[in-house]
Amino acid sequence: MRSKLFFLILAISMGSNAQSIEEIQKEIDIQVWRPFKNAFETLNGEALNATYAEQVLRATPDGLDTENAFKPKNLERFQKNRKEGLSIALDFWFDSRRTNSNTSYEVGFYRIGFTDKLGKTNFVYGHFHIVLKKVEGQWKITQDWDTTTINGKAIGADDFAAQEPLEF
Repeated sequence: MRSKLFFLILAISMGSNAQSIEEIQKEIDIQVWRPFKNAFETLNGEALNATYAEQVLRATPDGLDTENAFKPKNLERFQKNRKEGLSIALDFWFDSRRTNSNTSYEVGFYRIGFTDKLGKTNFVYGHFHIVLKKVEGQWKITQDWDTTTINGKAIGADDFAAQEPLEF
């Protein structure tokens, strides 16, 4: 009888300490996606790079980056954008999120608006697959893949309009 009671108490206490998937995803939103979006919109390459793990696998139409070459390019790109007087608006939504206590696989669509000094805005649309891992208690992007085409067809406004962008 005592052992059954012990296991019942243990099960209840373990259940109360475990985070739900929704709580974990909210934690990811706060630790990664809100700073990621803010870094883009403030042209802060250091802040953007801070959302990534120390070692990242990045895949783009140009190939694989296993040496973190994209991180200095982020700094250069945002510095160039500032010099040119561009502003950026980033919006995205998730098509799928598969999450457990230390890993999340997230798929979605994005829209980046580039507005020049004259107020003209050009949009780029894309599709992403991201793997996040909890590293020393902090969620970080460990794999990043994105493209602007699916099956050879350019992703556009209609594709992005399938869902409303997330608010952080």
